[in-house]
Amino acid sequence: MNKPSDLKLHTVPAWISGRTHLPAGRAGDVYNPATGQVSKRVAFCGADTIDAAVKAAGAALPDWRDTSPLRRARIMQKFLQLMQEHQKDLAKLIVEEHGKTFPDAMGSVMRGIEVIEFACGAPHLLKGEFSENVGTGVDSYSVRQPVGVCAGITPFNFPVMVPLWMFPMAIACGNTFILKPSEKVPSASMLMAQLFKQAGLPDGVFNVVHGDKEAVDAILGHPGIHAVSFVGSTPIAKYIYETCARNGKRVQALGGAKNHAVVLPDADLEFTADALIGAAYGSAGERCMAISVAVAVGEAGDPLVKLLAEKANTVKIGPGDREGMDMGALVTQQHRDKVASYIDSGVREGAKLVVDGRGLKVAGHESGFFLGTSLFDQVTPKMKIYQEEIFGPVLVVVRAKTLEEAIALVNANPYANGTAVFTESGGAARRFENEIQVGMVGINVPIPVPMAFYSFGGWKNSLFGDLHVHGMEGVKFYTRTKAITRRWPHQDTPAPGFHMPTMG
Repeated sequence: MNKPSDLKLHTVPAWISGRTHLPAGRAGDVYNPATGQVSKRVAFCGADTIDAAVKAAGAALPDWRDTSPLRRARIMQKFLQLMQEHQKDLAKLIVEEHGKTFPDAMGSVMRGIEVIEFACGAPHLLKGEFSENVGTGVDSYSVRQPVGVCAGITPFNFPVMVPLWMFPMAIACGNTFILKPSEKVPSASMLMAQLFKQAGLPDGVFNVVHGDKEAVDAILGHPGIHAVSFVGSTPIAKYIYETCARNGKRVQALGGAKNHAVVLPDADLEFTADALIGAAYGSAGERCMAISVAVAVGEAGDPLVKLLAEKANTVKIGPGDREGMDMGALVTQQHRDKVASYIDSGVREGAKLVVDGRGLKVAGHESGFFLGTSLFDQVTPKMKIYQEEIFGPVLVVVRAKTLEEAIALVNANPYANGTAVFTESGGAARRFENEIQVGMVGINVPIPVPMAFYSFGGWKNSLFGDLHVHGMEGVKFYTRTKAITRRWPHQDTPAPGFHMPTMG
C-alpha cells in the first residue's frame, strides 16, 4: 500500500468566506476503497481555523438574515440547477472516496437535491400566523427568524445527501452555516461550496472545515455557534447532544440504528427477499436505514432464509465505477475488519452462518476493502450481532411465532430509526404501524426514507433532540418563533392598569 510520504498528493483544503483555505498542521489520508490506496490528503482544521470560519459566518449573518426570503430562494434555485448539472461529478467523487457503486451514489445525490427543491419554497415555509382582534383593537401574530450561525457534522456514508439535509434548509431560513464533513470523504462538500458560490451565495454564508475530534470539539465549544446538527453513531450523537446542551446550543443529533423488517407468512416472499437483499447489502450495508435484522414470523422462516441465501450469493461485488456492480467496497480497511469481526463473533455465539462473506477477493483489486455478503439464521437477542450496529453487509434472521411477538421484539430494541413489515394483510399492517415504537415505518417498503417534505429521524437511542431533519421539522429547527401582540392606541383607549391583562 502506498504511503503518503511516497506520493505527491493533492490536499483538500477548507472553504472559508468564499475561498479555499489551507491550514498548516495536521492532515489525514483519503483512500480509494476499491484499490486500498491513499488517493489524496485532507487538511485538518484546529481551533484557530474553526474560529476563522465562525467569524466569517458571523460577519455574513446580518446581511444574509436581512435578505428577503424570496431573494434567498432565487439563489437556492440557481444552486439547485447547478447541483443537477453536476450530479454525475458529485457521484464520481462519492465512488472514489466512499466506495459505493455509481448508481447508488447517483441516487443518494438525487435524494439530497430534493431537499434543495423543498428549500426553494422558503418564502411560503417561513410564513407565520396572524389573529385579528384577539382583544379590542389588539392583534397577535408570529414570525419565524433565523437562529444564527449553525454547524453540521456529517458521516462518511452519504457525503452529499446528509449535508444537504442540513445546510440548504438552514441557509434558506436566513442562517449562515459551517459544515464539518467526514474527513474520509471531504471532496464532495468542497464542490458543493464552489457551486453555491457560483449560484450567487454571498461569501461567508457557507463554510467547510475538515478534521477529527479536535475540529468537532472546537465547534461544540465555540460560543459563536448557535445550533448544531449531527448524524452518526449513537455514542457520538449522545456526546454531541450533551456537550451542545451544556454550552447552550440548539442541537439535533441523529444516532445509530438496528432496523428490523418483520416478514409475515402471507407476504410475497419472492418480492420480500429481493427487497431485503437490496436493503441489507446496498451501499455495503453502510446506511443508517439499512435493514440488518429480518424477523421471520411463523412459517415464513425457512422459505425466506432459503431465498435470501440464494440471492445473497448472486450479489455482484466490485469497484463502484465498474458497470453492473451491486455492491462496492467498505470505506476503510479498519471498518472492513471490524465488520468481519462481527461475523466471527456470530459464529462463536452459535448463530447459523448461512452465507459467509469473509475472504472475498476481487480480481485486480486484491488490496481493496471488500467484504462479501453474510447471512445468519437462528440469531437470538442475546447475541452481539443482534445487539450492536454492524454497519456492514451482514443480515441476521430472528424467528418469531406471532406478529405480537415480533412487535414486542422490535419495541424492546434500544434503537428506533426505521422498520418495515411485509404482508398482504391491511389489518396486520395497520396494527404494526400503530403499535411500533420507531420513527420511520415502511409497509412493504424496506427502507422508508421519507421525501424531503416529510421529516427524517428516529426515536429512542436513534435521536437525541426534539426535532428531526428536513421537512417542516427542519424549518422549525433552524428558526425561532417570536410571538407579537400589537395595539395602536387612540385617545379613547384606556391606559393599561396594574392587573394581569386579558384580551376578552
